[in-house]
Amino acid sequence: MEILNLIITIISKIVDFINGLYKYRDIYKITGIFATRKFKAAKKKHKYAILVAARNEETVIGNLIDSIAEQDYDKDLVTVFVVADNCTDNTAQIAREKGAICYERSDPDHRTKGYAVQYLVERIKEDFGIETFEGYFLFDADNLLRQDYITRMNESFDAGEKIITSYRNTKNFGDNWISASYGIHWLRTVRNEHRARSLFRLATRIQGTGFLFASEIIKDGWNYTSLTEDRAFCADAVANGYEITYNHDAIFYDEQPVSMKIAMRQRIRWAKGHLQAFVETGGKLLRHIFYVPKSVAKGRGIIGNIKLRFMSFDMLTVVFPSSLLSLFKKVSVFGLRVAIIFSTTNTVARLWMCPWLFQKLFAFFGIDNTANIPGINNDMYAVVWVFIFLFTWTLWSYIQQILTAAYVYIIEHKRIPKIKWYKKVWFCLTFPIFDMIGRLSMVIALFTKVEWKPIPHNSDVKISDMSDKYTTKT
Repeated sequence: MEILNLIITIISKIVDFINGLYKYRDIYKITGIFATRKFKAAKKKHKYAILVAARNEETVIGNLIDSIAEQDYDKDLVTVFVVADNCTDNTAQIAREKGAICYERSDPDHRTKGYAVQYLVERIKEDFGIETFEGYFLFDADNLLRQDYITRMNESFDAGEKIITSYRNTKNFGDNWISASYGIHWLRTVRNEHRARSLFRLATRIQGTGFLFASEIIKDGWNYTSLTEDRAFCADAVANGYEITYNHDAIFYDEQPVSMKIAMRQRIRWAKGHLQAFVETGGKLLRHIFYVPKSVAKGRGIIGNIKLRFMSFDMLTVVFPSSLLSLFKKVSVFGLRVAIIFSTTNTVARLWMCPWLFQKLFAFFGIDNTANIPGINNDMYAVVWVFIFLFTWTLWSYIQQILTAAYVYIIEHKRIPKIKWYKKVWFCLTFPIFDMIGRLSMVIALFTKVEWKPIPHNSDVKISDMSDKYTTKT
C-alpha cells in the first residue's frame, strides 16, 4: 500500500505541476471579459488573395463567393482562388461562374486540407507570383463574411500585423445542441484566449479558417499538411518570431455539424492532429523558451527577446495535449485508490481515501465508523465510496462546463442568434457533453489511425439571411 501511495503522490505532483503552468491563463480569461485590442482606420487599402479549399461544396461555395463580392472593400484589390480538391460535383463550375479563379486537383492519396492549400499556393506562385498579393486570407467553402469583414481585417494588416485571426460565429447556431456546442466552443476561445493575447501583443491561435497572413509567410510555399494544419502553422509562426493577433470586429460565419457521427469523426481528427502538432513542433517551441536563434531575436532587444520566449511557452501550452495528461492522472490515481481501498480492512483508512466533502457529511450525521452500521460490510462500504468518488468528480466537471456555456451566452448575447430561452438552457446543460467527446476523442486518436475525411455542408444560407438571425452589434 505504501508503494501505491508513493506512486499516487508522484503522478499527482508531476501532473499538478504541469497543470499549474497553465494558471497564468486566468489573466487571459479576466482580461477577455473587459478588453481587447482595437485598430484605427487603415491609411491604405492592401491587395489580397482569398484562398478556399473545397471538396464537393456545390451547395455552399457560391454563397461564400457572393459574400466576398458584397464586401465594402475595393473589388479590384481582392482576388478569389478556389481549389476544387478531388471533387465529383459542380464545385469548380459554380466557383468559376461566380468569378473565382479555380484550379482542379486530383490526388486521392493526399487528402488533407493542407495538401489542397499547398497545391493552390503552388499554382498561384507559378501563374501570378506570391508577392503579387500583400496578404492571403484562408476560408472554408461554407464560410460567410459580414459586409465589412475585409475592411476590418485590413485595419489590422495596415497596423503592421502579419497574421490576424477573426471572430468566428456560427450560421446554424440554433439547429441543435451539437451545433450550439460548437458555437459556444468558438466563442469561449474568443473570450478566454484571443481577446487578451491580442491586447498584450502576443500570439493567439488560428483555428482552421477565417484568418489573414502576409505573403512573406508563404514565400517558400505552404508547408502545413497534417490533419490539423492550423496548429502546425501557429507553432511554426511563433517559432519564427511572428505574433498572431485578433480582430474582434471582423466577423464571419461558419457551418457546424449537427450529427453526432460527423462531430465524433471531426473531433477524433482534431485530436490526432493535435498530437501530431505536438510531436512536430513541441520540441522546437520548448527549445525557444530557453534559446531564441539570433536570426529570430535580431533587433528585438531584451524585452522583445523575453516576449518571444514567453510566446513560445504560451504556444507550447496550446499544442501540448494537457487534457490527455489530466485524464491519465484521474484514471490512474482513481484506479490506484480503488486498489488501496480494497486492500485494506481498516475503515478509518478507507475513509481517509475518500473525498473531504463526504467525510464532513458523515461527521454531520454522527457517523464515525461505518463498519458498525447494520447491513454495511467492508466490501459494500468500499464499493459505495468508489461510486461516490467517481460521481462527485464527474458532477463537478459537468457543472463547471455548464457555467462556462452560460457565461458565453451572457457575455456574447449581442452576437448570438435569437434563440428561445429554454433552448439556451438546454444547450448549456448539454455543452459539457461536447468537452467529454473531446477527451474521449483524444484517447481514441492516441491508439488509432485517423484519415482525413470531408465534413458535409448542407446549409444553403446566404449572408443576407444573417441579419434576421443575428444582431452582430459590437
